[in-house]
Amino acid sequence: MKLLASRRRVILLVTAVLLLALFVLRPGANGLRKRVVNSVSLALGRRVEVQWVKLRILPQPGFDLESFIVYDDPAFSPEPMLRAQEVTATLRLRSLLRGRLEIGRLSLKEPSFNLMRSEGGHWNLESLLERAAHIPTAPTANLRPEARPVFPYIEADNGRINFKIGQEKKAYALTEADFTVWLDADNKWSMRLRARPVRTDFNLSDTGLVSVNGSWQRSKSLRSTPLNFTIRWEQAQLGQFTKLIYGNDKGWRGSLALVASLVGTPENLSVKFDTSVQDFRRYDIVPADSLRLSASCTAHYSSVDHLLSETICRSPVGKGRLELTGSIGAPTGPRSYNLQLAARNLPVQALASLARRAKKDLPADLSAAGMVNGEFSLRSPGVRPASLLQWSGSGEIVDLRLKSETVPTELALDRVPFALVSEGEANRNHIASNDANKHPFSATDTTLVEVGPFPLPLGKTSSVTVHGWLGRAGYSFSAQGDASVQRVLLAAHVMGLRAPQPAADGMSKLDLQIAGTWSGFGAPMANGTAQLRDVRTELRSLDGPIEINSATLLLSEGGVQVQKLSAKAAGAVWNGSLSFPRQCSSLTTCPVRFDLQAESIDYQQLRDWLNPPPRRRPWYRFLSPGGQPGPMLLATVNASGSIHTGKLQVRDLSIPHVSAQVEVKDGIVKLADLYADLLGGTHQGDWEINLNGDTPRFSGAGSVHGASLAQLAAAMHDGWISGMGNGTYRFSLTGSPSKDWLTSGIGTLQFDIRDGVLPHIALATGDSPLRLRHFGGRLTLRHGLFGIEDGKLETPAGLYLVSGTASAGQKIDIQLARGGARGFSVTGTLSAPRVVPASLSDTRAELKP
Repeated sequence: MKLLASRRRVILLVTAVLLLALFVLRPGANGLRKRVVNSVSLALGRRVEVQWVKLRILPQPGFDLESFIVYDDPAFSPEPMLRAQEVTATLRLRSLLRGRLEIGRLSLKEPSFNLMRSEGGHWNLESLLERAAHIPTAPTANLRPEARPVFPYIEADNGRINFKIGQEKKAYALTEADFTVWLDADNKWSMRLRARPVRTDFNLSDTGLVSVNGSWQRSKSLRSTPLNFTIRWEQAQLGQFTKLIYGNDKGWRGSLALVASLVGTPENLSVKFDTSVQDFRRYDIVPADSLRLSASCTAHYSSVDHLLSETICRSPVGKGRLELTGSIGAPTGPRSYNLQLAARNLPVQALASLARRAKKDLPADLSAAGMVNGEFSLRSPGVRPASLLQWSGSGEIVDLRLKSETVPTELALDRVPFALVSEGEANRNHIASNDANKHPFSATDTTLVEVGPFPLPLGKTSSVTVHGWLGRAGYSFSAQGDASVQRVLLAAHVMGLRAPQPAADGMSKLDLQIAGTWSGFGAPMANGTAQLRDVRTELRSLDGPIEINSATLLLSEGGVQVQKLSAKAAGAVWNGSLSFPRQCSSLTTCPVRFDLQAESIDYQQLRDWLNPPPRRRPWYRFLSPGGQPGPMLLATVNASGSIHTGKLQVRDLSIPHVSAQVEVKDGIVKLADLYADLLGGTHQGDWEINLNGDTPRFSGAGSVHGASLAQLAAAMHDGWISGMGNGTYRFSLTGSPSKDWLTSGIGTLQFDIRDGVLPHIALATGDSPLRLRHFGGRLTLRHGLFGIEDGKLETPAGLYLVSGTASAGQKIDIQLARGGARGFSVTGTLSAPRVVPASLSDTRAELKP
């Protein structure tokens, strides 16, 4: 014991003397630069450069290396393999006592490392590992003195690892990398790595953290080197992960986790990994509950024949599972496949839950029943391009039931078959379309999943035959047969297709193709025709149904067209056409074009139909939803087109051949080219109705030519006038039609009447009714009172100047003035006027300007 204590004191004394000497003398460390460079270069078998070496004494003797560079093997690249601006090499004090210079710890600050794979499939690390395996070194933690040098503890802080394939530097890299490696035992190295994966061409923030823990042992060759590694990738956001791998965000969300283990040797390696995605969903769908996807795989890899064999991957789905087995040749190169995929008792409810998170517009409460079973294989004998892969297999969905509480319907299918077929076979089966505009796939889709044909019951005694296919880029389905309109609309809602949901019943004959692509989450597009017959639909805001006797619904990429329409509404039979853009769930959001004709329209019936009881609302609020007051459809709809009728019946007045160009936008209804055969003549004008606000506002201007005033008097149930009249007018009114409507009106009528008679007016007792050779002037409307301005009345007896007023209640007060002669005053009503001669002074007063 005394001898051992004495030796320790000697060692401590010598160490203290050496430290004191180094501190006092401080030998030039840069003179040792070549020795340090040569030592590292011989150990690595690579050319090494160090710009400057500084000796450090405290807290432990060592060297500070500046601009430390390790070049790559010239067979790989002339560029540096490792570059670090600052490196600290800490010396082992025990080696100094033996007169040797050994590095106990090598610390690299913010190093940059290029990990390169040659075109021949070899990595630039291989030769370093083989060299280290043949150099006798003692374990890093070894404290016993021996001849072998001790392997240093190597660590890197906040480093960067770049990846190169050949001479091409990839965009992938590992940043914030903390790395350590040491010799754990005589023949065993260990390492740790923790880093964040990035792409240099994108700004990514949530790619997660990659950690690697493992060890390897000495061996005669790299292939026979025993390995034991665990790799974890955690906290990766799925959208950022897909952007990291593919270069763009695929639109999926969730938290990705992956754990892999590698045990064995490169020529006989056992591979196992588990992966999961928590809270999987599409970026624009936020479900109430979360969904977890997971899979576990085991396999065997051999670097001798470059074969990944004995592959078994399982993914639990409810009480069933997906299972993948087989082998992959040259997994890191031009791969060849021999794989089998089996779906065993997959519950359709689990697939529906997945679909609700991947497909928008599906009902949130969509429930499903049934099972999926199938077996498929993928083979490519030898090294073949991906376009020549051979898929085969088939499966079926049995006892399928789809239901949603928000939609009162259930889709029930006994069996839905599906199979993998080549594109050529799909064309022979008339699955793929020859029309390039309808084919959403590229030429790389050489293998398709054929679905059906199967009957889809969409009526009490009728069904639709569905047949389709899916590929890597998209899908296409056809639907042909007779179906109930109501069942079609409800089924479309259950399957996530945008369609209006009115209360409708009737039948249709379908010939549709529904197709779409997976990328971009675009909504599916339906093309084809639907022949409607005996369809009856009701809207809560209308007093009566719309009965469609027949119509042809044409769906195309340009929009939706309703052709050959024959329908009954408001007591009138309508014919014509409608059109509006695609993907419109409500007419209030679509610009509608129309061309409608009716043989006869009764104004009273149309008004009552648009303004239903029991709460009779103003006519201009027609089509507002529900019985309670709500936003007016005309205040939100965007529609334009033409309307024609052979006869418009307004009470006792029949107006033939009425037509107009109608535009409804932003709550304003415009009637342009409003034409009618009015009172035996013609009318032409432009009207506007402004429905914004609580009270509607009307305005218009136009002209009437060749009107029969006798017909006007007959419509008023009093033959108070006859003759032919022309006129031009302009007016504006506020409020809904009523007896007080005209009190808010302002307008003018420039009239011209010829060859007429006023049967109720005789200027003298016993005279015949007053004849009008010509009567012209301007009729004004202000505050409910009509006024005659600049009136000139030419009679057989002479020319009179006419002025006066008339009320909406037909009360009149009119003056007839004649220069140099007695005039007349006409009062009373139109049906019972009273004519009184006026004094000469009164007549002269009327003649004054």
